[in-house]
Amino acid sequence: MKYADVSGLSEKDLNSKSKELREKIFEARMKNALGQLQNPMEIRGMRRDVARLKTALAAKAQGAKAKGSKG
Repeated sequence: MKYADVSGLSEKDLNSKSKELREKIFEARMKNALGQLQNPMEIRGMRRDVARLKTALAAKAQGAKAKGSKG
């Protein structure tokens, strides 16, 4: 997932994707602890995806805040 892919999503979609990814991270960490995860680097990728989603949410909030102060 790239930032360009998530920057066009709505806040509701960003929040739902973030929640979904955090649940996947939790499951992956449990599998990793039990030695069942094939590729532990997947956890890093998912964490970075969550960070991208949070960045997009912050940018949207900042844009909404800027629009509100102009009017």
